Amino acid sequence: MTSPADDRLLRLLADGRFHSGQAIAESLGVSRTAVWKRLHRLETTLGLTVDKVRGRGYRLPRALELLDAERVAEAFGPAARDRLEALTLLPLAESTNACATADPPRACGRARAWLAEHQTGGRGRRGRHWVSTFGANIYLSLAWRFELPMHELTGLSMVSGVVVAEVLHDLGLREHLLKWPNDVLVGGRKLSGILLEVSGEADGPSTAVIGIGINVRLPWEHAAAIDQPWTDLERAGVAGASRNRLAGRLIDRLIAACDEFADSGLTPFVDRWSAFDGLVGRPVRVLRGGEHIDGVYRGIAAGGAMILETGSGQSVHHAGEVSLRPMGDA
Repeated sequence: MTSPADDRLLRLLADGRFHSGQAIAESLGVSRTAVWKRLHRLETTLGLTVDKVRGRGYRLPRALELLDAERVAEAFGPAARDRLEALTLLPLAESTNACATADPPRACGRARAWLAEHQTGGRGRRGRHWVSTFGANIYLSLAWRFELPMHELTGLSMVSGVVVAEVLHDLGLREHLLKWPNDVLVGGRKLSGILLEVSGEADGPSTAVIGIGINVRLPWEHAAAIDQPWTDLERAGVAGASRNRLAGRLIDRLIAACDEFADSGLTPFVDRWSAFDGLVGRPVRVLRGGEHIDGVYRGIAAGGAMILETGSGQSVHHAGEVSLRPMGDA
């Protein structure tokens, strides 16, 4: 974990300008040797690159908009302010979903949210590693406690996809689509992924942890580990998006969506999801374990299952049981 002094150093360097070692030392109240050690720790712990130029000092290659709780909360409406028990911002976390699972909301109808600058063990669906560059993207988890039994929460996966797609539309993104159940794609490239994890009693209450990763500005050198086509908001034409404002809008809309889902289930979200459905009528492959079925994707059923048409007729498949791939995709 980073220390308070490390956090102060990060905020000092976040402007992307050169700062002399002496100026940094005076600001932090430490020696220049201690400054060098702290910079080295930031590089090794957080994966940051720090430029070092004799006679000029130290800087980050690019300015960063670091997370700030007050700026995030500026996007909250009355419902979010009332329902959110806590908002936690972390410079470093194994994963925000792990944090949310370990400290769930205390009461039904309440939420807790976590945001991290960097994750060491960020996860996607089916155990995939989620690349989590420091200070560049959105790594958010929101936990909501329901009175509902666990099996009734599976539709939240699609609800979360609706929220992300709509928030990104409001931000100015266009041409983005949802791939069942909740991936956001632009031009066939993944922009955002969602991981839903549910725990609790079989008959309720239960807690849903909604983990959302959105690529805002993903450096090429950090994307080498990604095993599928990807993009970010800058490459998709939305440059200069505020991470704080985006995070605040996501939390605000997720809280509203969880509240509505608790009362009405998936039904109010089906048409909203379908508005972003990018695969209707396209040939797809459905993967289940080591097996696969090829057919044509025909949209979603009222309960959120996907409809697959093959030469044998139509069948439905549920999220969490199968994975969907458009034919021809890498």
